[in-house]
Amino acid sequence: MLKCLLWVGVLLLPQLTMGQPVGDPVAGRAAFAPCVRCHAVGPAARHGFGPHLNQLQGRRAGSLGDYAYSEALRKSGLVWDAATLHKYIKDPSGTVPGTKMRFMGFGYDERKIADLLAYLQRQQGPVP
Repeated sequence: MLKCLLWVGVLLLPQLTMGQPVGDPVAGRAAFAPCVRCHAVGPAARHGFGPHLNQLQGRRAGSLGDYAYSEALRKSGLVWDAATLHKYIKDPSGTVPGTKMRFMGFGYDERKIADLLAYLQRQQGPVP
């Protein structure tokens, strides 16, 4: 039980320290609905119009060699963590001008962003 609580604490600490709400992965599944047009996540995920979203945490943006990222994202220097993903999901073009991701972002809906991040964290599959 203690081990489980420590693991939950490790997953939630970045959100708690950023002052962001703690996300609900069940609600995050619904928040992910507009993303499935281009992205996949989980054990069977493959690239679509956008890259798969497996193993994002700690990965350099634009670094999967088998996906054609925009030059802007490849050269952004971003490393995906909770804060960076939050900022990018909130406003992709404002975070990386020139990105080819055509999503307007979730704007100021902090709850929806937190839920989406919780869902992505839970769904992480291997890098195909």
